Amino acid sequence: MAKYLIQLSKKAQKQLDKLPDPVADPILRAIYSLKNDPRPSGFKKQKGRDGYRIRIGNYWVIYEVIDSLLIIEVITLGHRKDIYE
Repeated sequence: MAKYLIQLSKKAQKQLDKLPDPVADPILRAIYSLKNDPRPSGFKKQKGRDGYRIRIGNYWVIYEVIDSLLIIEVITLGHRKDIYE
């Protein structure tokens, strides 16, 4: 299976930069594990928009998969209580 390229949106990068390292490290590991498996066990298809989400602890990562170009674009991430506001 081909590896996907990971792209972080500016919004996602800013949100990640605000998180303390003990919280950000597992999220980064999960994001970069999407390279090999863009639809891991536990992923959910988004309702009402293109994309998927995965949960890492109390945080959601929302991303799109562009299979034709082998790209995963991380759209946003955040605490589950705040992510949809």
